[in-house]
Amino acid sequence: MAISAGSGGGETPMSDINTTPLVDVMLVLLIIFLIAIPVAIQSIEQLKMPVIVSEESKDKVENLLVSITSTDANGVSPGEPGYSGASRNGECRVYLGATPVDSELLNKRAFDRLDAIVQREGMDALVDDPDKIPQVHIRGDVNAPWKCVAGTIYQIQMAGFPTVGFISTPVDPNA
Repeated sequence: MAISAGSGGGETPMSDINTTPLVDVMLVLLIIFLIAIPVAIQSIEQLKMPVIVSEESKDKVENLLVSITSTDANGVSPGEPGYSGASRNGECRVYLGATPVDSELLNKRAFDRLDAIVQREGMDALVDDPDKIPQVHIRGDVNAPWKCVAGTIYQIQMAGFPTVGFISTPVDPNA
């Protein structure tokens, strides 16, 4: 706390902010995050794509299908002889339809596709009826690293697609 040794002998209100409570709160939050982050990282390591009950979506021709996987432990890509399944330490493999693409090509093709739809429908029609805006459906391998999925989502959203969804393996409700 500061004491003002002012002139004039009159008492004036002190206008300095007391930062001690702010520093105390920030230190407590820092300690909480230092404890919570390692726990969250360990639980993410065991992440599996869910098998859930899902509803059939009304598929539009304009919807974009993206598949994500990775190379196996030996660096062999999907579709090549000797491929033993996606590995968490493998390199990302992204497919637009059935065509392998890198991140720049994915962004460019997704942008071009959305731009063609905007040119055809008109911006006003898409604003008036958001259901006309195509969606992106991502089909990810269970063992594909999250960095591959997150990078794909980023590239798709940078291209302008507002809706990104995941395709999972549905559970048979009659089973």
